Amino acid sequence: MRSSLWREILITLAIALVVYLGINLSLQNAEVLGQSMEPDLHNGERVFINKLAYRFGGTPHRGDIIVFVPPEELASPNDYVKRIIGLPGERVEVRNGHVYIHKTDGSELLLDEPYVAQSILGYYLSDIIPDGHYFVMGDNRNNSGDSRGGWTVPLSDIVGRAWLVIWPPSDWGAAPNYRLPALAGL
Repeated sequence: MRSSLWREILITLAIALVVYLGINLSLQNAEVLGQSMEPDLHNGERVFINKLAYRFGGTPHRGDIIVFVPPEELASPNDYVKRIIGLPGERVEVRNGHVYIHKTDGSELLLDEPYVAQSILGYYLSDIIPDGHYFVMGDNRNNSGDSRGGWTVPLSDIVGRAWLVIWPPSDWGAAPNYRLPALAGL
């Protein structure tokens, strides 16, 4: 009887450990800091991140909200939350309040971005985005420190893809990821 009890306790602990490790290896929560992702994500909101979204062959898509380790030159101790706008091999241009994507073959795409509340001020043209890197922007384009600062995000620095808004309870639901169009030939 006594050995049976210990056996049950060990099995229960082993199952709890496997569940705990599985959750910690696949999910993480992050807090949105600042207003750069307004109007979809707000300062202080918490989101669950799917850490396995881009592992094992998964590819980031235009419109995904990602959490990533910021470049060293930003000297930030906190992970960033931004939306993927440009993919490897593309150039990103901001003109007349809109975002355009350019391929080296000359093709151009005007992004239809339903999550942006205000037109973008100013003009910007990026360099060609290197292989394995992504150009990110906040949804609150006029109040966002993002890839327009001259940096891109390597795939290795992406912690994961936003999955669920979990706090506050009134905002609970799926993270506002969008599948934006890719250019022909991608």
